[in-house]
Amino acid sequence: MNTPPAPAPLLIACALGIEHLALRSGDRGGADGPVTVLRTGMGPKAAQRAVTRALAEPALADAAVLATGFCAGLAPGMHPGDLVVAEETRDAAGTVPCVGTDLLVKELVRALPGRTVHTGPLTGSDHVVRGHERSDLLATGAIAVDMESASTLHSAVRTGPRPVAAVRVVVDAPEHELVRIGTVRGGISAFRVLRSVLPAFYEWHRSLLLPRR
Repeated sequence: MNTPPAPAPLLIACALGIEHLALRSGDRGGADGPVTVLRTGMGPKAAQRAVTRALAEPALADAAVLATGFCAGLAPGMHPGDLVVAEETRDAAGTVPCVGTDLLVKELVRALPGRTVHTGPLTGSDHVVRGHERSDLLATGAIAVDMESASTLHSAVRTGPRPVAAVRVVVDAPEHELVRIGTVRGGISAFRVLRSVLPAFYEWHRSLLLPRR
């Protein structure tokens, strides 16, 4: 009898300790296959190093990669606690298309009823974006910005073909600029949302494991 292949692993990458805490304290049940939650450190260079090193491990060689954590919303009307599902990530290294955006939106709506989910391009930056930089990035078509997602996904696909995605929680927005995460209601709201996203990530991963018709 042939032994079925082991399920492909899932690598979930975030940058900050508070993001890692939210994910580690969320619902860890229901995954198909091994799940690794990786704290990369802050910034695109740290993300590149950490993700490249992790995917060099034999156990993660064929892992699907999902970048997550907090982001800054760029569009008027965004609020802390809103979700952003990237259709693609962008940075100076190029554009990486994301897989399974529609499914992620559906599962996030199911997991977090009442939360607004935005879809569109997610752009990268090497610094915290404030003031007029928001409107400049919005003019490029991006709907949100963070420092690690684009670098994470670029590093992931550069090491080999694999499904990638990015889901971020808005922690500040044009009308709700946040000075320091965790000190105001916006940061607390985003933390609670991030604690609740894992079931949607697992469903996305499960869909990748299904045989294609």
